[in-house]
Amino acid sequence: MKENRKGMSATPGRLIVDLNRLDSEGEIFEGETASDVVDIGESEFAQPCGGIQYKLKIQALGSELLVRGTLEQIFICRCAICDTSFDLKVKEPGFVDSFKITEENSFPDLTDAIREAIILDLPAFPRCSENCRGLCESCGADLNNSACGCGAVREDIRWSALDALDGVEQ
Repeated sequence: MKENRKGMSATPGRLIVDLNRLDSEGEIFEGETASDVVDIGESEFAQPCGGIQYKLKIQALGSELLVRGTLEQIFICRCAICDTSFDLKVKEPGFVDSFKITEENSFPDLTDAIREAIILDLPAFPRCSENCRGLCESCGADLNNSACGCGAVREDIRWSALDALDGVEQ
């Protein structure tokens, strides 16, 4: 994490606010978290590339710490439809959160809230484009590049069990 002016702590991998050093009018903090903040485990569809970029206005208002701003994270993804690799920028342009200020909590940690906001905006099954046509069910050709030419007849078999009941007496 890059250190920002006086109110943000430089604890490796964490975004911690030092309330005792925070300007009374609030401060704007810009930077990037450590790359391991967004750990989504062994996902087959997405892996973070670098840290979360943030631009946040942090302000103490009474017994609350108000945090608002923008978040961005780049992921290297595999399309869930055609298996193509592509970069996806996940943006949270209207991040807003608040944290209770207590005597025991003079160093609120924003890391988990920021991480959660990015993960919630990450699609469960990323697609390389809205119009992705996927792969041919028969030969595996990428239908985004061209027609496969295998001549496979695509039959909708979802109703076949009900079609078999057609001749059953009631």
